[in-house]
Amino acid sequence: MKKILVLFPKDWDLYELSKPQYRSAYRFFFEGFDVHRFPENLRLLGFDAPRWIDQLVEKYHAIGIDGVVSNNEHFGALIAAILADRLGLPGTQPRAVALAQHKFYAREVVSRVVPDATPQFAAFPYDVRSPDAIGLPFPMYVKPVKATFSVLARDIADFAELRRHLSFSPLETLIIKRLVRPFTQLTRCLTDFPIDAHHMIGEEIMRGLQLNVDGVASYGRVELFGVVDCVMYPGTNAFRRFEYPSRLPASLQARVEALTKQVIDVIGFDHGAFNVEFCYDPDRDSLRLIEVNPRLASQLADLYTRVDGVNPYRVLLDLALGRTPQLARGAGRFARATSFVFRKFDGRALAHTPSAAQVARFAAEQPDAKLMLYPKRGAALSREMKWLGSYRYAVLNMGGASSADLTARYHAACRQLAFDPDAV
Repeated sequence: MKKILVLFPKDWDLYELSKPQYRSAYRFFFEGFDVHRFPENLRLLGFDAPRWIDQLVEKYHAIGIDGVVSNNEHFGALIAAILADRLGLPGTQPRAVALAQHKFYAREVVSRVVPDATPQFAAFPYDVRSPDAIGLPFPMYVKPVKATFSVLARDIADFAELRRHLSFSPLETLIIKRLVRPFTQLTRCLTDFPIDAHHMIGEEIMRGLQLNVDGVASYGRVELFGVVDCVMYPGTNAFRRFEYPSRLPASLQARVEALTKQVIDVIGFDHGAFNVEFCYDPDRDSLRLIEVNPRLASQLADLYTRVDGVNPYRVLLDLALGRTPQLARGAGRFARATSFVFRKFDGRALAHTPSAAQVARFAAEQPDAKLMLYPKRGAALSREMKWLGSYRYAVLNMGGASSADLTARYHAACRQLAFDPDAV
């Protein structure tokens, strides 16, 4: 049995790794906490990343683990890379992970090699007091230098709106500082970045189709799971659904794949899973980079399994053990697969949350579908509304023999769960 340490596991990770198919080959150890869930997130108040790493090194050196993985964007991916390095295990280079996660310096490095794929950009502190200190014209798109789930990311019309956007209560300020503190602590040891995580990045607004690319780098070779189309809620930057395979022409997908490999090479990322986001402007026929995430997009992993028959988690575990991963295309059970994201934009709690009986009936009738529920109320709901402009209350992953079959199955699921089918 191979012993694998899983850091800051997501709900998708726990769901996948609890399946019987892993029991004979792996023993999993889980460490970390959920930064979005009370009361686990109270651990942020005293969390010291370097000290925690020292403790894990001592603990798992004694246990004798064979690999370490994480799909967590906040702290997990970087800490996993550092742990693997210190324990002498296969893993991604820690500095490459830090570079990929720092949205300003990742942009800077990529812009030197593929300038046409990089929008205009600039970094500025949260407490910026003058538009002249930014050096980029409004309107612009802003997001934190280090964040996840599109927190605080949105179009900003002018400097007055930016100041309102970056006006936080004392509690929100504390949360933001504690969220970025581990990254700041670790990057000080790994890099010489003068711009720390207490900054925002502004960039020219990109219009067009958003694309998602997942893949792996191993021993200098980059291989891709595929290209996923990202569909937004109209007039927003909030994801509505993710569709695989992409409907783009094969020639354009080939350009996306070639650009992805360039970006991964420039970042210096090797021996790990990654997720890259692009914007394609059909009017200009241009592809531009949105961001690089040095971890597997766990929500989308089973889309590739459904269509291609390849399990990205198996690939991730192979990488952690130093094995050469094997990828495939088109050998899955379904022709198409979609991850549907249910959101509310009115700031009110969901009137009806599916009961345990409804969820059980749904699971019995559509056993291959995967449903994740994220009910929110009170302060958590209000904070997500402010930081994201909406809140996610469910994700549903499904496959279909065709687009029509997938649509029919989706509407059946909405009836079973009492969800609004027009929501996505």
